[in-house]
Amino acid sequence: MELQTAQLVHLAGWMAQDEGNQDAAQQYYAHSFRLASEAGDAELAATALRGLTVQAIDLGFRPTAVRIAEECVDQAKNINDPRALAYYQATLANAAALDGDRRTATAALRASQTAIERATSAPGESWASHYSIGRWAHESGMILAQLGHHTSAQDHLHHALEIHGLDRRRTRAIVLADLGTVRLRQDDIDGALTSWNDFLDCADGIRSIKVQDAVHDLRARLYRLRDVPGVEELDERASALESTTRP
Repeated sequence: MELQTAQLVHLAGWMAQDEGNQDAAQQYYAHSFRLASEAGDAELAATALRGLTVQAIDLGFRPTAVRIAEECVDQAKNINDPRALAYYQATLANAAALDGDRRTATAALRASQTAIERATSAPGESWASHYSIGRWAHESGMILAQLGHHTSAQDHLHHALEIHGLDRRRTRAIVLADLGTVRLRQDDIDGALTSWNDFLDCADGIRSIKVQDAVHDLRARLYRLRDVPGVEELDERASALESTTRP
């Protein structure tokens, strides 16, 4: 019963975070971690810590995010599921990259790749069963971009889009938004605008705080491109979508 409660509490935390309710998400994740630890479920405990890491990243508490991510990886050290190990190591790589710790980020990303390459095609029943090679390619691409490896980042994002199974519209939309940002950092303005137009097409009708944030970030980046042909029309599309994507 305790383990079932921990599972339900964790799901409630994920839903709260996706709706932008950070206070509730933090409480749910922390409670889920305590219950999972008491029940002896290392994977659920690690997953709850991952949720807290992502939340700390979103709130700008980067050193805290690294500390929690390191605890997450340590919690999962005896888990044999390659997907789970890749999931948690990528979380640490992301937190460390955002905190400017290139050495830790690079080592964790390498460990994550080694693990995901050992994963079978069958998703399994673990808490990391959704963490496909496509999702790994997306997350790794953004970590590489944070480390300044933009060409490799773009390759990873293209790989994520091409992999069969990355067809959930919300996920695909976020990848397209991120691809536009990476292209912009490479001074490929035409490529960025193309990706962002594809993003808006894909995101139409989706109600999600992550999509809402992506639209907001897109409009902020478009401001400095306002004299480029096609930008005004793209911004108008983004503005119209911005009012409909909040959950």
